[in-house]
Amino acid sequence: MVKITEVERGSHAARARLRVGDLLTHINGNEINDVLDYRFYLSESRITLTLLRGRRRLTRRIRKDEYDDIGLGFDSALMDEKQHCKNGCIFCFIDQNPAGLRETLYFKDDDSRLSFLHGNYVTLTNMTESDVERIIKMHISPVNISVHTTNPALRVKMMKNKNAGAVLKYLDDFHNAGISMCGQIVLCRGVNDGEELLRTMRDLAKYSDTMGSVSVVPAGLTAHREGLYPLSDFTPSEASAIIDMIDGFEKDERGGAPSRMFFAADELYLKAGREIPPADYYEDYPQLENGVGMLRSVSEEFFSAIDGTASGNTERTVSVATGVAAYPMILDFSTRLMAKRPNLTINVYKIINHFFGESITVAGLLTGEDISLQLADKPLGEELLIPENALRDGEDVFLCGMTLKELSERLGVPVRPVGCDGRELLEALLGE
Repeated sequence: MVKITEVERGSHAARARLRVGDLLTHINGNEINDVLDYRFYLSESRITLTLLRGRRRLTRRIRKDEYDDIGLGFDSALMDEKQHCKNGCIFCFIDQNPAGLRETLYFKDDDSRLSFLHGNYVTLTNMTESDVERIIKMHISPVNISVHTTNPALRVKMMKNKNAGAVLKYLDDFHNAGISMCGQIVLCRGVNDGEELLRTMRDLAKYSDTMGSVSVVPAGLTAHREGLYPLSDFTPSEASAIIDMIDGFEKDERGGAPSRMFFAADELYLKAGREIPPADYYEDYPQLENGVGMLRSVSEEFFSAIDGTASGNTERTVSVATGVAAYPMILDFSTRLMAKRPNLTINVYKIINHFFGESITVAGLLTGEDISLQLADKPLGEELLIPENALRDGEDVFLCGMTLKELSERLGVPVRPVGCDGRELLEALLGE
């Protein structure tokens, strides 16, 4: 059962006389325990709600259009507590956080429901047979799966969970039921790379009609790995070899496939010193959220937008703070835009990540502390643009705990977060 915390005025629920504090126990005779149950059984046009109001059991019937909401609110989006991760992955980024952060930043979730709601990746180790049966019954897709390796013994070693290998059978269950999946391989040097990566790609390729795409992403290693499994970064030549292995597999073993399945993350190209592939390589960008094709996508959007931008004479000086990885691209954007707008001055600043360590180069892990310290004596102009994904989701707070307002006050200029979208960046640079 789930507790109702809000009844929207004028809604189906309000007209059915539901109240805040009622406990929703069943819809059409089906027990309701969380958001998946609620959304699935609410999809009918005629529903019967069973409620507890104190000690009284009540029934309410509602007619509505199929899939319409009925206007109820609950304590959380899940209507339940998040499931805590049961693994001890050797590459876990949360284990590499520095001390002294907010408590919530040390919480590890591994919840299949968040896969459907927010696109989170899950390891399957928190799932039971009944969870799998429910997903199949409800035909919920896609299931985003952190695979890492299909070698059962190696998966146990990498995740430090004795069930990590056995739960790989769920891939077969989902595949046989026609449940669509997306995969992710976090690659650790000397552990699941080389022949192990090749084995994993071969095993996953058997699911190609249901597992649409798989990203291969190098493990992120911070400067805070004391006492953790010894891992090191890939060298440029090793990163290049990984790219070649992925492309070679696509060509030699999947050459007749209608679409690409395995994609190397942008970070591997940057480590290898190789140019990011053209847009058609990424097809419809299925792994964008995993940093696959992000730089190419932003570039395509920016230059498409700049072509339709008229010249202007308004004087403006603006600054951009970005990570080491994106710095060359942002600098190129700015140089080309300033050539078209002579009265526009753009200062692009490369922020070194001292908070997590200099090996962390992505803009999404920049902190207010690093930005503040490194730009303290720099000319910033009228406005400072920062990457929006450096802020906690839905909040104006960096991972270090500094707020946007505090950063603005320290630097003495307005600070504007900008999303990973080339057109949005162009408009922000122009002050639109």
